[in-house]
Amino acid sequence: MKVSKHTIVAGEAGSVELRPVDPEDLYDVYKLISPGDTVRATTVRKVKRESSGRDSTSDRVKFNMEIKVEKKYDYDSRSDLIQISGKNVTLNEHVRLGAYHTLDLALDRPFVLTKDVWDSLALEDLKQASDPGDSADDLAVVLMGEGLAHIMKVGKRATVTRARVETSIPRKHGPSVKGYESALIGFFERAMKAFLQHVDLSVVGCVVIASPGFTKDQFHKHLLLEAERKQLRPIIENKSKIILVHSSSGYKHSLREVLDDEKVMSKIRDTKAAKEVRALQDFFSMMSEEPERACYGPKHVEVAHHEYTAVQTLLITDELFRSQRQKYDDFVKSVKDSKGIVHVFSSLHVSGEQLAQISGIAAILRVPLPELDDIEM
Repeated sequence: MKVSKHTIVAGEAGSVELRPVDPEDLYDVYKLISPGDTVRATTVRKVKRESSGRDSTSDRVKFNMEIKVEKKYDYDSRSDLIQISGKNVTLNEHVRLGAYHTLDLALDRPFVLTKDVWDSLALEDLKQASDPGDSADDLAVVLMGEGLAHIMKVGKRATVTRARVETSIPRKHGPSVKGYESALIGFFERAMKAFLQHVDLSVVGCVVIASPGFTKDQFHKHLLLEAERKQLRPIIENKSKIILVHSSSGYKHSLREVLDDEKVMSKIRDTKAAKEVRALQDFFSMMSEEPERACYGPKHVEVAHHEYTAVQTLLITDELFRSQRQKYDDFVKSVKDSKGIVHVFSSLHVSGEQLAQISGIAAILRVPLPELDDIEM
């Protein structure tokens, strides 16, 4: 993310100019913008122009406008686009003051974001987004089954699905064997094309091909043979980055199994995604081995901290944090002040999705608190 100079102070109003340059930056944009913020960007609108006679023509006109955000639409990792809508707050000749308008925020399009208050989460998001050493992708994953492949990129702050390839594969029996082999090769070709289109092998630290059975091995063999036959230098020069891992399916939920694999964890050990996975593993281990030193749910976690100052490690999803920003901004600061460790999980990482399933907030405690069991959720 390209970030211009700014003088933002925690707890105060401020503006910053941003320019997303890769798909993961768009997720940062999605996280940073909240209802009530204002966004100034270039937009396009069709404008009717009168011509000679009775006919009129429509021209597409570019102009700058600023809206007060009322809604941001769900983030789609495959569209490379963020849409926000709200009321126009500046005078211009194309959209009347106070009228609703939708802005499209896309790659390489700069815009200015203004907040009335920059809280701790927004400042942390901005810091991570603007870190020049934080732009490389950690991991590329090809999750496969026969006839199904998901091409995914696990970055510092988001897991992005870049492509889905699906092909009907006939049964491998009797006279249909040749049809099966032909369909499988066609599927591998499509998966390889999507892989090369969406994964920059010179940037990623590791490529994982995962599947049940032997599909991963067959695809890996096809990839290397085609690379030699067609002299595909990106694959030839980076084939040592590719590792094969078992997964129970080619569906996206199997990514959790991939990230749990020791070979994969050793490759991404120091990344945010890996730290989140380990923190969640530690929580579930504590729940199993010493259940009185682990709790989840807003009420239990808040009582553990406010009444006992017992939160050693706090796990919270960014989605829950944003739903009640002031409350959780103060809570996170308080936990840190008491020497607690805080992990804010990305809702677009598989570990964040898993944490969301148990309320979005959990804690490992310094001491056992059996009395929490008496509190209703």
